[in-house]
Amino acid sequence: MLTHYLQASIEDIENLIALTMQDICDIKEAKHQAIFDRTRIKNDLVRSFENKKSLLDNELLKLVNANKDRDLEDILDVSQKDMLSLIKEKLLSLRAVNKEYARFVVSVSEFYNSLLDSVFPREMEGYQRSHHKPASLLKIRA
Repeated sequence: MLTHYLQASIEDIENLIALTMQDICDIKEAKHQAIFDRTRIKNDLVRSFENKKSLLDNELLKLVNANKDRDLEDILDVSQKDMLSLIKEKLLSLRAVNKEYARFVVSVSEFYNSLLDSVFPREMEGYQRSHHKPASLLKIRA
């Protein structure tokens, strides 16, 4: 069962990396709807990984409790140790990809906020921003 949880966790992380890489490509091409559509899938994958990680933790605790006189490294076989190392590598890779994606998200957000502020200027009251002032160049005639 432990091996199954390890393999499933690795698959979830790989899928998250792939989806985030797609998000990076799409944000470069301004395909925002595709990114929004994948958000639910990514959230489901994160929940799935968290669930599997919890099950994995429980299995490891069972092994440790059943073999109190031995270390965890002595209990696990070589393939399980390799998979644990691979999970760590994949999580570090996911972190790097998420950091790259976050840079794009912040840049796009800053662009849209500056565009909004240029069309609808804000009045500053101390350190707090107040609401946008009505733009004088935009008028509606009915």
